[in-house]
Amino acid sequence: MLRSRYWPVTLREEVHHQPPWGAVTLRPLKRRDDKEWRAVRAANVGWLGPWEASSPVIPGEPSRRLTFAQYVRSLDEAAKDGDSLPWVIDYNGQISGQLSVMGITLGSLRGASIGYWVSQEVAGRSITPLAVAMAVDYCFFERHLHRIEVNIRPENTASLRVAQKLGLRDEGIRERFLHINGRWADHRTFALTSEEVPQGLVHRLSETLTS
Repeated sequence: MLRSRYWPVTLREEVHHQPPWGAVTLRPLKRRDDKEWRAVRAANVGWLGPWEASSPVIPGEPSRRLTFAQYVRSLDEAAKDGDSLPWVIDYNGQISGQLSVMGITLGSLRGASIGYWVSQEVAGRSITPLAVAMAVDYCFFERHLHRIEVNIRPENTASLRVAQKLGLRDEGIRERFLHINGRWADHRTFALTSEEVPQGLVHRLSETLTS
């Protein structure tokens, strides 16, 4: 049932608060994105490197290299199983990053976490907060989740600004939470529950940006 009902899905919002005007789209990654995706990643190695998850985590653990087609297929299968929502962040028709809703859990928790990366070219334009808000609204209103969290390195000032713009609740430090760039790194956890944004997070963000 989940495989046919919840994936694929594409979300789109117009950007009205500042130039350049355009649209943010969250859509599935496709095999035809290979060349563009690799180019964006290559252009942002220095920008993204300090915040990238380590692979492999265990020294000496074999690393499985996926082709791009295998990578796309693995994302698609996880989404069809209802475990995640792996989107490309598309701004004005160009790949500008990725956003994934991960660890979707139902039952008495009904929660998930969101992780993302964006190119340096679009940083600071509120595109990332809008993409996160779009994903949160979809999770709350379409998937009927109750809690979303975002875990951010305390040194990652760009991502901390995203949490601030969205008005996420700071729940404190998780020590040595994720293995990032070769070491276990502390993260600050920010969270939001559906009761906190009955009008939707996109709506609240838009009011904040235009006030």
